Amino acid sequence: MKPLLICDCDEVLLHMVRHFRTWLDEVHAIEFAYSHDFASAMTRADGTRPSTAEMWSLLGGFFPDEMHRQTLVPHAREALATLAEAADIVILTNLQDHCRTHRIEQLAMHGIAHRVECNQGGKGEPVARLVAEHGGPVTVFVDDLAVHHESVARAAPQVHRLQMIAEPEMASVMPAAPHAHVRIDDWQDAVTWIGARFASGLPADAAHGTSAP
Repeated sequence: MKPLLICDCDEVLLHMVRHFRTWLDEVHAIEFAYSHDFASAMTRADGTRPSTAEMWSLLGGFFPDEMHRQTLVPHAREALATLAEAADIVILTNLQDHCRTHRIEQLAMHGIAHRVECNQGGKGEPVARLVAEHGGPVTVFVDDLAVHHESVARAAPQVHRLQMIAEPEMASVMPAAPHAHVRIDDWQDAVTWIGARFASGLPADAAHGTSAP
């Protein structure tokens, strides 16, 4: 049974926020300041901030029509190619379902061709389903957002959890996720850590002596 890597996309495999920021300025005259709070990061020229509903609408304007702006995170393609020699890989991305084909095509353009699943909300339950579907192998979950590490810790505590924020400016203002086992923001280091988890053959709750919070 092969190990399983479940990996996020935006700010893990592809840069998103830097390009979203440029698009907001060009098209909507909205300034984006890197912040741990996405909604409060946006400011109009008159000093007002978009509402939460407007924020989601703006994100909907970026995906999928502006996805072509996104660029590859350094060493991501090579890291996945190395890990794919021994493991199955699923890209679990929080996009609306109608964006799935666009994401598949986008990743393929960057030389990444793995199963892609779209999700809305916490990633704990879909991660648990994917682990069960693959037969419960040693699994590593990679994501930038703390909320998803907490969700996975609760729904699938046996999964090893690596937080990665590949955007340097975002990484500098984002604290480490309390429910991640490790924070590594570079794929060259991350591939070594992931490979060691796979080689150990141990689930996270055994290896770390932890259970669901």
